[in-house]
Amino acid sequence: MRRADSALLVRVLDVGELPDGRPYLVMPFIAGGALAERLAAGPLPVRDALHIAADIARAIAALHEAGVLHRDLKPSNVLFAPAPAPAPAFGRDRVLVADLGLAKALANASGFTIAAGTPGYMPPEQATPGGGLDTRADVYAIGATLFHMLTGRPPEPVWSSSSRARRPSQVRSELPSMVDDVVSRALQPDPRQRWDSAAAMVAELERLAAALERESSRGRVLRWLGRTVGAVISIAAVLATTSASATLPARFGWVRVHDASGDLSVAVPPAWAGQLKDDGWNPSVLRLPAGHAPGLVAAPDLGVWPDPASAMPGVFVGASNALLAGNPALPSHPSCVAAPDRTVEVAGSPARVTRWTSCGAAVSFSEVVFAVPHRGFGVYVQIKQVGESDLTDEILAGLRLSASLTPQAAGDGYS
Repeated sequence: MRRADSALLVRVLDVGELPDGRPYLVMPFIAGGALAERLAAGPLPVRDALHIAADIARAIAALHEAGVLHRDLKPSNVLFAPAPAPAPAFGRDRVLVADLGLAKALANASGFTIAAGTPGYMPPEQATPGGGLDTRADVYAIGATLFHMLTGRPPEPVWSSSSRARRPSQVRSELPSMVDDVVSRALQPDPRQRWDSAAAMVAELERLAAALERESSRGRVLRWLGRTVGAVISIAAVLATTSASATLPARFGWVRVHDASGDLSVAVPPAWAGQLKDDGWNPSVLRLPAGHAPGLVAAPDLGVWPDPASAMPGVFVGASNALLAGNPALPSHPSCVAAPDRTVEVAGSPARVTRWTSCGAAVSFSEVVFAVPHRGFGVYVQIKQVGESDLTDEILAGLRLSASLTPQAAGDGYS
C-alpha cells in the first residue's frame, strides 16, 4: 500500500509499534462512507456507475503497475472522500479503493495454493486452489462491482470457466446494450475473453461514458425538434378538421415516442419524454423465453426511473410473441396497495390492468398485459406515476402498433 502511488488508493501514511509491542498503521480517515452503503438504497444511475467504475479501474491499474493484485475488490472496499469545493466534474465524491488484506504480489500470483476472495466478485480461477491468477482476476471484480451498481445486487457466484457470463440487462432490462456488453465482457468466466488489464478497461469505460453522453445530447435535440414540429402539425390538423382529434395523442400537447423499429409508439406527457431507450427488451425479465423484441422506455431520467422508491414517472412498452407462449411473471410491488384488476380495450384487444397505489412518495404502478392473437404477439406495459391523477387509460389510448409489427418482428422468443 505504501509503494502504490495513486490518489485513488487509501494510503498508509506511517507504520510503527506501540510500547507494548502492538504494530499499527496510520491511514487517512475517509468520511464519505462505502459504496456498499450507497447500494443499499438500490442501483445507481448509469452515468454515475460508469464514472465510479472507471475510477475503480484506475485505482486497480495503479496497483497492478506497482506489482500488486488486489483479489478482494467489492463495494464495501470502495470508499468515498467528499468532494471539495469547488466540486470536480459532475460534483462527484472522490473514489478510493481500500482493504488490501488479500492483496498479493503479481510475481507470485501463479502459485496461490489457497482459494480466497468474496463469492460473486471473484472469478472461477480465484475460487480454485492453485488456480493461476493475473490482472484479469481484478478485471472480473471490477465488472462484478459495476454489475452491482447497475442492478442493485451482485452477480451470482461463478465456479467454472464453462459458465455463461452475466448480463445486467437480465435484471434491469432498460440498460443500453453497449453497457450490457462491457459488463458481460469483464465477467467472462474464461479470463482469455476479458480485458488483459484494468488500464484497458478504463479506456473502454471512458469511451462508453462519452458515447452515452453524445447519445443523450442527440436525443434531447431530436426530442425538442419532435415536440416543436409535432405541435405545429397537431395545431394544423385541429384547424383543418373537427374530426382530427381522433388522431391526436391522448391529451393535446403530449409527445409521441417510438421504438427504434418504428413499430411501437406511445403518447406521454412532455415531462416524461426527457430520455428514451428505444432498442428493445428481453422477455426473460418476465420469466418468459429469452430473446430480443421491440420495446421502449421513456422517463425524465432513465438512471433514476428503475428505482421503485424514486418519484420518477415513466412508461415501458414491449411487444413479443413470447407473451403468447406462457403466463408472464409481472413485477410485484409488496410495499404498495393492490387495486382490483380491471379490463380495458387496447388496440382492439382486451387488456388486464393491475394497479398498485400508495407506494410511497405518491408513487403508483400500472401493470398491463394483453394479447393480439390475430397478429401473433402480445404486449406488456408498465406505467409508473407520481401524484394523485391516474393517466393509465389515456396512455393506453395513445399506444400504437404498426401494421409491420409481425410475429417475426416481435422476436421468436428465444436467444
